[in-house]
Amino acid sequence: MKAFTFVIITLLSGTIAGTILGIINLALVEPYIDRAISIETQTAVKEGEVIDPVELQDYRLWQKGGEIAAGAILGMSIGALFGIVFLYSRNSLLQHSNSNIRKALILAGIMWFVLFLVPALKYPANPPAVGDPETIYYRESLYIGLVAISGFSALGLALLYWKSGNKVPNNRYRFITVLIIYTAIIAGAFYILPPNPDKISVPQDLVQDFRIASALTMSIFWGLLAIIFGAFWNRFKPHEVAKITTV
Repeated sequence: MKAFTFVIITLLSGTIAGTILGIINLALVEPYIDRAISIETQTAVKEGEVIDPVELQDYRLWQKGGEIAAGAILGMSIGALFGIVFLYSRNSLLQHSNSNIRKALILAGIMWFVLFLVPALKYPANPPAVGDPETIYYRESLYIGLVAISGFSALGLALLYWKSGNKVPNNRYRFITVLIIYTAIIAGAFYILPPNPDKISVPQDLVQDFRIASALTMSIFWGLLAIIFGAFWNRFKPHEVAKITTV
């Protein structure tokens, strides 16, 4: 195992995919945020609050300027997690195929579903002006809690699937069993966890468009991460034992 090569391609893949995510967000997501902030500002002015337009514009420029850097940092952190999971699951993914890009795409699809889609179905993304600022930490804790439940459940069931291979050789039966267990766990979490406490006070079309754009960019990110990571893996082969040359 070439440990240094593995670390480099893992972090680099995440950084590249995250940087592209930031650029795409500037084009697809930020216009909806601008519209939502405009509605929020108009509401605040009607309620008698004094808003400095120059200060608000400078703040938004600062936010947009950091979009790419934030995407790179997010991509690096997710890429690190993705690389570790890929390292341990690579030999179990598409055993009939030697394509690491395909293996990475399969894993990315699973992680996208577990860590993004499932939590988003219960707590979908909302633009600014949706939600009381005083409940932000409560809402974040609910979302992170569901991500943790979904992620750790999937990880535990994946380990159970692999370890039960000798006792239950029927792969289809094992897969259906863990899928049913995972579905039951998530259904229970959806029922137990409370709904989003804040009412939507902005046009519904804005909220829906924002959610669609956010889901699209995150889906692109996971796909890019898999393709870049798989291509780097094929090129540098970090799983191979480093050769030691003697003079």
